[in-house]
Amino acid sequence: MNKVLVTGATGYIGSNLVKRFIKNDVEVHIITRVTSLVEQSDISGLPVVIHQHDGTTAGMIEIFQLARPEAVFHLAAKFVAEHESRDIAELVGSNLLFGLQLLEAMAATQVRHLINTGTAWQHYEQEAYNPVNLYAATKQAFETLAAYYVRAGLLKMITLKLLDTYGPNDPRPKLFTLFKRVSSSGEWLKMSYGEQRLGLVYIDDVVNAFLTAGQYIETLSDCEMPSYSIVPGQLYSLREIAAMYEVASGNRLNIAWGERPYRIREVMQPYVGTRLPNWEAKVALADGIKRCLEV
Repeated sequence: MNKVLVTGATGYIGSNLVKRFIKNDVEVHIITRVTSLVEQSDISGLPVVIHQHDGTTAGMIEIFQLARPEAVFHLAAKFVAEHESRDIAELVGSNLLFGLQLLEAMAATQVRHLINTGTAWQHYEQEAYNPVNLYAATKQAFETLAAYYVRAGLLKMITLKLLDTYGPNDPRPKLFTLFKRVSSSGEWLKMSYGEQRLGLVYIDDVVNAFLTAGQYIETLSDCEMPSYSIVPGQLYSLREIAAMYEVASGNRLNIAWGERPYRIREVMQPYVGTRLPNWEAKVALADGIKRCLEV
């Protein structure tokens, strides 16, 4: 693979994927929108070709006519854990309209390989389809739209369903960012009882999963669109993860367990599903936490 196009390149996972492609001497094209903050992201100054999308389908097709990538890695998304009414337009625009324009542009320019990003939250209570929240519902809706393009023989698609991801210098308001703040400030943190189990995958392993999928998609038969879960070798409860963080950091976390209720539709046991062939998580959670603390 010599040339790729990446959406969501300014995000944490997307920027790390872009860096790996550049390290592997792959030509990288990215799509940005008016709201994208490229200059403030980790890819600022990197040798990537930037295409700004004007929001139209014609504009998306023009981008593909210029870029002509061998494969597309679709990571752009609007995430909201618990949506409000004001989030509807952006959820639909980012997770459905933008993605549908991407599919149409691929079909129009005969770009046939798409690595899509899904979420384990599409499978509440381990069901084949039961979205935890509206965000997960939009991810499933995109797969439904993509099914037309795949079944019509216009492209092949692999969806990687992510659980929890983490790594050094992660700007997202994730669990270890919260633990780091509490550890340094000494403040008390109100949390649930902490019995929910999490599947934390280190960023290097996540990037490896996308690269593996990029190779595997070339072997798929026409009209295939499998989904694979990116799951670590072992799941831990939130309490167990907090204890591991305390050992790695040498600092006690002031956590008031049980002071907050579980969310509505809290995921107590993450969906595992079918694992991506020829991939496994190599960084154990204890080692990953240490790496995060070293930066």
